[in-house]
Amino acid sequence: MVATIRIGISGWSYPGWRGGFYPKGLVQRRELAYAAERLTSIEINGSFYSLQRPSSYAAWRAETPDDFVFAVKGGRFITHLKKLAGVETALANFFASGVLALGPKLGPVLWQLPPTLGYDADRLAAFFDQLPRTTSAAAELAARHDEKVPDDRALTVAEGDRPIRHALEVRHHSFATREAVDLLRAHDVAFVVADTAGRWPLVEEVTSDHMYVRLHGDTELYASGYTAEALDRWAQKVCRWADEGLDVHVYLDNDAKGYAPHDAMALLERVTGRRPAPSGL
Repeated sequence: MVATIRIGISGWSYPGWRGGFYPKGLVQRRELAYAAERLTSIEINGSFYSLQRPSSYAAWRAETPDDFVFAVKGGRFITHLKKLAGVETALANFFASGVLALGPKLGPVLWQLPPTLGYDADRLAAFFDQLPRTTSAAAELAARHDEKVPDDRALTVAEGDRPIRHALEVRHHSFATREAVDLLRAHDVAFVVADTAGRWPLVEEVTSDHMYVRLHGDTELYASGYTAEALDRWAQKVCRWADEGLDVHVYLDNDAKGYAPHDAMALLERVTGRRPAPSGL
């Protein structure tokens, strides 16, 4: 199998990008399609804040190219409020909310932990054991949803049976240990490579058959762009992982000043030779 590299952005609906990355006059409903024409993947982050609807996921699927892939960010109710414990029904609700409507465009599921949640092997292992690893398993789990996802808004069937990959982004320094790395590897969960301008741990260990990278800002969290030299360094890492047979997903999250889509296109060109379509003005 040839490894795949996908590079994109975290979210796509940012008012500050209009008139810059998004050309003046582009209607908002066309923004996803516009971004998807220039990138190869996008991270859905609205799912982190609230349960979405099957109709939304189906629309996003329809608005993107056939070979496009979405990563989906797991709900903060699970990661931040419940802190991964007692989340059986919450996980069912999340997967019932429409994730499976993405069909073959469903990529990895991202679980981002809060900075206040330190490493707890038992808590993590119990959570990992509950994660569905195929779309069929996700459909079975989704069928156990409660009233937070009404039956007429629930999707509990899958199109075929495909693998589901998971990735964990940590923000507490107690995770930067061999024990934590070994635990993620044992459960086949990717340890997210998170560049956070030095604020949170940067771990580059291989713990699954894919690498999940989030670039939040080179020198200033969420705000700074990446220099050509920095993009060259990241391109070398991405290509090295791919050469090792690992699929790689990279998402630029330095969105505050509009750098993310431009940096993503520049990185994509470096690793694939794909010259991006023009953007903005």
